[in-house]
Amino acid sequence: MPIKNIIFDFGDVFINLDKNFVYDQMNGSEAGKSDKKLQLHELNKQFEVGSINSDTFLSGLSQVYPKKTKTEIKNIFNGMLLDFPAYRLEFLKELSQRGTYKLFLLSNTNELHINNGREVIGEKMYHEFKNCFEQFYLSHELGLRKPDAAIFNHVMKQNQLEANETLFIDDTLENIRAADGMGIHTWHLLEQEDVVELESKLDQHK
Repeated sequence: MPIKNIIFDFGDVFINLDKNFVYDQMNGSEAGKSDKKLQLHELNKQFEVGSINSDTFLSGLSQVYPKKTKTEIKNIFNGMLLDFPAYRLEFLKELSQRGTYKLFLLSNTNELHINNGREVIGEKMYHEFKNCFEQFYLSHELGLRKPDAAIFNHVMKQNQLEANETLFIDDTLENIRAADGMGIHTWHLLEQEDVVELESKLDQHK
């Protein structure tokens, strides 16, 4: 079946990230300890589904990294968001205007990052970006996150999408594997690849 729907991730697909920035910036040997990373990961999972708010999240991180103030932690946490190259937005706008595919965004994100991302991108560019999609799904608003099947089921059911007509693009392998397991076509976007190469990937699904 031809591809009719495309579901995009956000981070490291459109906006560039430095995923190691938080660990690298937490000064001292404690930053690299596996138990610290595990605590941060667990807090982040709760934050990404909106089960804790920004203040509770920052308070939790203050206990994990007591040498840092809340303000310092907030700045470091947001520091992993880098730039959103304008050429990617132009590519997306052109794809949206063409109307060949229904486009969706599905991102694991949180209140702090989406608000900071809007500042990094700028309100005009952010709204242009958001308006390219049929639906704009953020994990902290849904209360669901990838790679759990529930979030994919929600998107597919709400929009009446067929798995064999849908392409999912993400840079995280566990999310790709989850979508694969549901019969959704996937593109695991590697570091040396760029989302603007989409047409060549779509040719493989014709």
